Amino acid sequence: MLRIAVPNKGSLSEPATRMLREAGYRQRRETRELVLVDEANEVEFFYIRPRDVAVYVGAGTVDVGITGRDLLLDSGVNAVEHRPLGFARSTFRFAAPKGQMSQLSDLTGKRVATSYDYLVKKYLMDHEIPAEVVHLDGAVESSVRLGVADAIADVVETGSTLRTAGLETFGEPLLKSEAVLIRNAELENSKDLDVLDGRLEGVIVARSWVIMDYDCPEAQLTAAVKLTPGYQSPTISPLHEDGWVAVRAMVEREDINRVMDQLHDAGARGIIVTPILTSRI
Repeated sequence: MLRIAVPNKGSLSEPATRMLREAGYRQRRETRELVLVDEANEVEFFYIRPRDVAVYVGAGTVDVGITGRDLLLDSGVNAVEHRPLGFARSTFRFAAPKGQMSQLSDLTGKRVATSYDYLVKKYLMDHEIPAEVVHLDGAVESSVRLGVADAIADVVETGSTLRTAGLETFGEPLLKSEAVLIRNAELENSKDLDVLDGRLEGVIVARSWVIMDYDCPEAQLTAAVKLTPGYQSPTISPLHEDGWVAVRAMVEREDINRVMDQLHDAGARGIIVTPILTSRI
């Protein structure tokens, strides 16, 4: 039975639970539940703190888990990223009071407050920047105003919190983070993991693509297929009316309205779009 760690709270929790549910797995109904056994799918879910997911996976206590790339890298444990999941995207940046710092070297000899000690220390060491890392469990934006640090390193989504605190980002991002499926480094060949991975991939594809159907004059088919090449190739079927064909193809969700406009201009008619619930590619 595959043992899976899932964030029990925070910004990762609800999207992770929703993705697993869309992948066909049972999920808890109450936040008080810490363990759930899905016997039909032969998996066991453990709901734990997001920052602890990588620790449990690295120790082999659970086989796989969902967490943030930033949390994985900060843990320093024996776990590896298996698949990016496409949600909870953010950027990890340095920030300082406006106008005070503009490049990484400005941190030389300074104090940097963060909740990600391991990640930041390694980054500074790799770039040969001697700076003191000050550990804080949260609300690092206040550390500069309170005199605890000269700059901070933290996850940035919109940047509004930084601006409110009078801070601005500088230098290159330390990393770009998102939710990821992680596994123990020793777990490489596992049929159970392959099933989970395939289901999650199916959900990711379904969220990014739709099915587009339309009728097209045969004379315009070449132009139409260029607009809708599909994930692999479109399906083309003859219609009862001579000179017309029906086309079905997968189209990236973000492009559907542009593609529909261009298809209509090319002579296609009866254009409809159907969402995909899940898939196997």
